[in-house]
Amino acid sequence: MTLKGNSVGKILCMARVGLALLAMTQYLFGPLTQTVKAYDNGAPSPTSSPIKHVIVIVGENRTFDHLFATYLPKPGETVNNLLSEGIIHWDGSPGPNFAKAYQYSADITGSATFQLSPTTAKTLYAALPAPLNGGPTNVCVNNGVCTHHDATTSENGLSSSPIDYYQFMLTGGTNLTGHVPDSRITGVSSSAPYSTLMPGPFQFTNTTLFPYDSYANSPVHRFYQMWQQMDCNAATATVANPSGCLADFFTWTEVTVGSNVNGAAQAANFSTDYAPGKITTHEGATSMGFYNMLFGDAPYTKYLADNYAMSDNYHQPVMGGTGANSIMLGFGDAIWFSDENGNALTPPNNQITFAGGPVNEIENPNPVAGTNNGGRRMVTGDSATTAPRWACTAEEATATARILHNRALDRLRRTWAL
Repeated sequence: MTLKGNSVGKILCMARVGLALLAMTQYLFGPLTQTVKAYDNGAPSPTSSPIKHVIVIVGENRTFDHLFATYLPKPGETVNNLLSEGIIHWDGSPGPNFAKAYQYSADITGSATFQLSPTTAKTLYAALPAPLNGGPTNVCVNNGVCTHHDATTSENGLSSSPIDYYQFMLTGGTNLTGHVPDSRITGVSSSAPYSTLMPGPFQFTNTTLFPYDSYANSPVHRFYQMWQQMDCNAATATVANPSGCLADFFTWTEVTVGSNVNGAAQAANFSTDYAPGKITTHEGATSMGFYNMLFGDAPYTKYLADNYAMSDNYHQPVMGGTGANSIMLGFGDAIWFSDENGNALTPPNNQITFAGGPVNEIENPNPVAGTNNGGRRMVTGDSATTAPRWACTAEEATATARILHNRALDRLRRTWAL
């Protein structure tokens, strides 16, 4: 299943320019904001609920099961995680339903278009590619945080009571150098074979080399990569899984394209698995790792889950990276490009700006010819912090914005009428 040029491009364009709703309705939100502030002065709230403040804590760059894989809810509550699904046992070992989280590779060499759900040569990994090292070797040498004073002056706002979280800024170095197999993880070695991990989720932590406050690598978290990792296809949709998403390409996407190459040619010595002298995406199978709360990992996160609400069925507003989700969290919509009069514009492509350039904000997810999903041509200067944009005409964007603007106003009217 592939995404094809104009038709899909226009659909994606419509989704983007619909973000104009925020700008078009911004004057409507001013009075609402003032009303909220007016009641935030200790006076009784006129709401039907005693709740006055909602604090949202976002665990960036990590999935739900990355932290809550073995979380046991309080009596009378339930949770949907790796443990409850029988994918792993309480000790982090493979459970009776481990196959539900199997990871596969594919071979789409020769494909000129982005593959949302690759099927060619889809093969179960015999063992996961080794997750690779990430983070400072030594926090004092690499981060310049050597004393408690260094920690408090470099990171303002951490809690110091009842637990002094500044102490954790002084620990956690990997003692590894470079993008090498993370041999602190059980099942990963510094010599061949570099990984004996089964083709599914694995526990990061252990009692010897990897305590929970250790640094770990960061998995890819970008729009096209995340969609490809989910492997969604109408052909695999069922009553129990209506989305058709199999979530079985997390590792393959991570080791073939990784987070970003910005159009750089794939190295001749590129490898999807670690080997001395080879170039990799610097990630390995990092995205399949999890912490074990039953062993005491992530205690503060567990405390929050025990005492407040958590979202085990709603993980993020956008299937994408940092920028898109931060914007959505703050604005309830995405952003779009416009001129000084508010008219929709095509995103800049190879343009010079007041700050320099050239600037490219149009993303091309197609693989570079001759690679297996690799060498993807990302926009120049792009990073995990930017949201994807697609090219469409200003006329298409403006027309779509008007339609969605009217729909949004209708929804607002109906909401206020309640």
